[in-house]
Amino acid sequence: MRFLPVLTALSLTTAGVVAASPPALASPVKTPTATGYGGAVSTVDETATAVGLDVLRRGGNAVDAAIAAAATLGVTEPFSAGIGGGGFLVHYDARTGRVSTIDGRETAPAAATERYFIDPADGQPYDFAEARVSGLSAGTPGTLATWESALRRWGTRSLADTLGPAARVAEKGFPVDDTFRRQVADNAAAFGQFTSSRALYLPGGAPPAVGSVQRNPDLAATYRLIAKKGTEVFYRGAVAGDIVRTVQRPPVAADPWGTWAYPIRPGVLTRADLAGYRLRHPAPTRSDYRGYTVYGMSTPSSGGTAVGEALNLIETGRPTLHRYLEASALAFADRNRYVGAYTREPVLKKLISDRWAAQRACVISPDTALVKPVPPGDLRDGCATGTTGARTEEGQSTTNLTVADRWGDVVEYTFTIEATGGNTIVVPGRGFLLNNELTDFNFAPTQGDAPDPNLPGPGKRPRSSMSPTIVLKDGKPFLALGSPGGATIITTVLQILVNRIDFGMTLPEAMAAPRASQRNTAGIQAEPAFRARYGPELTPLGHTFGPDVAELGAATAIEFTGGGGFVASAEPDRRGGGAAGVVRQRR
Repeated sequence: MRFLPVLTALSLTTAGVVAASPPALASPVKTPTATGYGGAVSTVDETATAVGLDVLRRGGNAVDAAIAAAATLGVTEPFSAGIGGGGFLVHYDARTGRVSTIDGRETAPAAATERYFIDPADGQPYDFAEARVSGLSAGTPGTLATWESALRRWGTRSLADTLGPAARVAEKGFPVDDTFRRQVADNAAAFGQFTSSRALYLPGGAPPAVGSVQRNPDLAATYRLIAKKGTEVFYRGAVAGDIVRTVQRPPVAADPWGTWAYPIRPGVLTRADLAGYRLRHPAPTRSDYRGYTVYGMSTPSSGGTAVGEALNLIETGRPTLHRYLEASALAFADRNRYVGAYTREPVLKKLISDRWAAQRACVISPDTALVKPVPPGDLRDGCATGTTGARTEEGQSTTNLTVADRWGDVVEYTFTIEATGGNTIVVPGRGFLLNNELTDFNFAPTQGDAPDPNLPGPGKRPRSSMSPTIVLKDGKPFLALGSPGGATIITTVLQILVNRIDFGMTLPEAMAAPRASQRNTAGIQAEPAFRARYGPELTPLGHTFGPDVAELGAATAIEFTGGGGFVASAEPDRRGGGAAGVVRQRR
């Protein structure tokens, strides 16, 4: 068993894996690829993967393992995700053959308006950093409600059972790696403004040292309180009160560490906003691609629609990197113009239809790149152009996990607190960071004279690019995948699919291949290896490159090989590398 070194270093109980005692805290080696049977887990973190595998070994199903692993990521990856945020879950039920989704996206306060991020003093949008590090940016979290709903609908374990291992990891601690320390260092100035954040993440006034043990007893106690009293304590009880107080009166230190250029603005989230939170269960997006059926997430995520439209555009011609980049640009032009939380179903279906792709493909030349940015298509005629809008973006930090069980059930789950470190405010006494998800709204109109679908509004969910994706072949799972990375999530998922299906790479090869992201901008955002390898091929066609970026995405995936076999794959290098594992290596 690939994770035997991990599991023997951890104490096992009936609830699952618990954190090691300090002498056994040496970090296990991350394994990016695992092949075998009995179930599989892929996450960005070896402890979370080990927890998920242990649940599978003890008879739990994919949902049980996914929620246990997600709760653990809330401990070990607290700057990317946790109960202070939200996300999207896609589930395949092997018994019924049905793909379902849960929309656990955060919601804006009832008091939010289209001018939510406009400074009343000068009528201009706030700077991003000012809006982010504030109470204004936090929406009502949906993660905990997502966990509870998934377990009730498809799981076999209780929420209390699945929170147990993570609570013990939080209490006993885990070793700080370079990625964790770097993320604290990058947020040190903001963390230093708040008593609760600096107490947890800046001990002695500095980021924790690599190899030190990071403990979070407050989060352990919060998990145990929720296990005992249920999610009501989070949405209507004592934790809800603490969240609202934190948002409305941020715990600004009397002697803040470091300098911060902006005032810390309070938010308007209320207890009624938390008590009124409701999940959504929209039908998944669906597109057919070269004999495969690709299921993704509908609004308020734009991921399923954009990935589906781009695949359809690629399918209209010979698959090349040039066509991948052109299709991505066109899909982003249409996404920015038409897709938001309240986009009507007929519009979404049109954007993901083969007929729309055939119309939009009229502007793609096989040997000349489009001049970017391109305008969106006119919904009356995809070959015509609509109003050109401005580029829109969103935060880069998220996490993703992929789980499959021995019965063939699959969970693909992407969840986040938005930017690395969320709004940087730890809820005092509770041990978790709040999200800054509301900064995913456009602060001001971006579409010229046309309506902007992603302006703030009361109770509205901001648009997302999260793209948890499940691919079926002849009605059976073939591949499940997802990634963090803000708007680059869409292109990361798309490129892995094209690498695997069109270019014939193995899944590990498709994951490791250098990446590029064309989001309807003048220059392609690319990893240095992509530019070095493919630049000479693409620049003669008119493609231009922007500044290189060190890495794009941090995907996880599982491929189904038939006969109950799995190839679990995580990043070999990006974001410190991921951890993939299988229940057993042999049948």
